[in-house]
Amino acid sequence: MITRAQELREKRGRIHAEAQRILEKKSLTAEDRAKFDGMMTEMDALKGDIDRLERADTNENELRQSTRPPEAQIGGTFETSVAERRYAECFNRYLRFGPQGLDQEDLTILRERQQRDMGTGGGNALTGTGGGYFVPVGFVNRVEEAMLWYGDMLNVATILDTATGQPLPHPTDNDVSNVGEIVAEHSQVSAQDVTVGSILLGAFKFSTKLVKVSLELAQDSAFDMQDYLAKKFGTRLGRILNNKFTVGVGTTEPLGIITAATASGVTVVGDDNATSPDPTKEIGYLDLLGLEHSVDISYRRGAKWMFHDTTLRFIKGLKDKYGHPLWLPGIAVKAPDTILGYRYSINNDMVQLAAG
Repeated sequence: MITRAQELREKRGRIHAEAQRILEKKSLTAEDRAKFDGMMTEMDALKGDIDRLERADTNENELRQSTRPPEAQIGGTFETSVAERRYAECFNRYLRFGPQGLDQEDLTILRERQQRDMGTGGGNALTGTGGGYFVPVGFVNRVEEAMLWYGDMLNVATILDTATGQPLPHPTDNDVSNVGEIVAEHSQVSAQDVTVGSILLGAFKFSTKLVKVSLELAQDSAFDMQDYLAKKFGTRLGRILNNKFTVGVGTTEPLGIITAATASGVTVVGDDNATSPDPTKEIGYLDLLGLEHSVDISYRRGAKWMFHDTTLRFIKGLKDKYGHPLWLPGIAVKAPDTILGYRYSINNDMVQLAAG
């Protein structure tokens, strides 16, 4: 049975084929360019719909595969999730209606949670002497989800969870110039140490900035304040983290990948299919090919391109010297779009094409 996601992928394939036929013309009119750009926009929208459908299918399969314990066990996953949900409900009522909106059972749940997490038995958060109640775990998780969805640097990076905020030494080695040797019979092997070092991963505190919420807004039963603020907080954190992990200068902030990167040595020549290539405003097939092979083959396995969205829009119109498009949409189920066979990541904190 063909799924909705498969239908949309096939539709993307048909649009892509039609767009390529436009590019095969010797000269493009303003109408051709507008039609091509419209097709690319439609393909981007279809890709978003496909991703949503496939994420929903993945979540549904995970739910089907999960099994609930036949009986709620103390400390079990089912009971823990129920307790977290119950606490979140009490916390939400406290924010919306204040202490007068809570019954005795609600107060007991909130106080037990505070005593367990803060280790204080005499404090009373309702009177301001116990330090306040913690934000529910579900809210924090939604902030993290929104943050990951916004900042693609977090999706392509390796995330290390640490117990403290102390700087973390991370070991490194550089053994690329060393090779083995042929040893004659009864001869002693030579020694060659591995060059090791370390980099220090610093700790930096990021904030979403304070958001003031009126009592009237908090008490509006038709408004999901927690979900709204979680998305806003996640987007704010995603913006600052994505920027600093991309172009951060180090020392007083994270060292971004652009700041830390070394020059590839590739000289940009521009679109080699153009009559007059302009390396200040264009890139071409030879540029991408040179950049690909400037990276050691051992690092190219699983590698990705990363660039600004405007760069992607330009690449979608490029071809190799045989007339084959460099950008190919993923047609198979869950297949990614690729450029020269590599997946790519959109990072709008990188320099725009012809803007640097």
